[in-house]
Amino acid sequence: MPRVVAIADTHGEHARLTLPEGDVLIHAGDLTQRGTLPQLEQVADWLRAQPHAHKVIIAGNHDFAFQREPAAARALFHGLTYLEDAEVTVAGLRIWGTPWQPWFHNWAFNLHRGAEIDTKWKLIPEGLDVLITHGPPAGFGDLVHDGERVGCEDLLRHLGRVKPKLHLFGHIHEDRGEWPFGPTRIINCTTSEAAFPAAVIDL
Repeated sequence: MPRVVAIADTHGEHARLTLPEGDVLIHAGDLTQRGTLPQLEQVADWLRAQPHAHKVIIAGNHDFAFQREPAAARALFHGLTYLEDAEVTVAGLRIWGTPWQPWFHNWAFNLHRGAEIDTKWKLIPEGLDVLITHGPPAGFGDLVHDGERVGCEDLLRHLGRVKPKLHLFGHIHEDRGEWPFGPTRIINCTTSEAAFPAAVIDL
């Protein structure tokens, strides 16, 4: 039974985390504060130093270089698996990762709600064990401090179509937790810099 260790929103504070053992380490985006290449290089070096056999990463809205300088950013993550609308199978788990989110200020990987962002969610295949997005689906882990829910309705609809065993995301620091959704375990695995520990899931 593979053990997944999941984190998100480290924002450059990764070194403050003590990670539990596991087979697959997943980072669900916002590795940095501003997504510069030097900041990304520091996170990549730290990830490579972790003992987990497999490391799978997506970008978040703070990780600008993955969108502005994709070749240079991806090159920093040699030996790691970076996913952007793509799939990998590790430790017997089919994993899909995508960084997009409904428009959020002027950050990276923003798309407008509706048809524009739906083009990305339509790419997600069925039969997955793990879906990684940066932002939440509507109604789950998406409650911000002013009481508004900011999750994506289209992502929730596609979650019902895809039915992964596990859906991991971060982005909303103030609504970490786990919820059932049909056959899917939905987990906001934010570590909110280093305020929270990693989530540990046995699949």
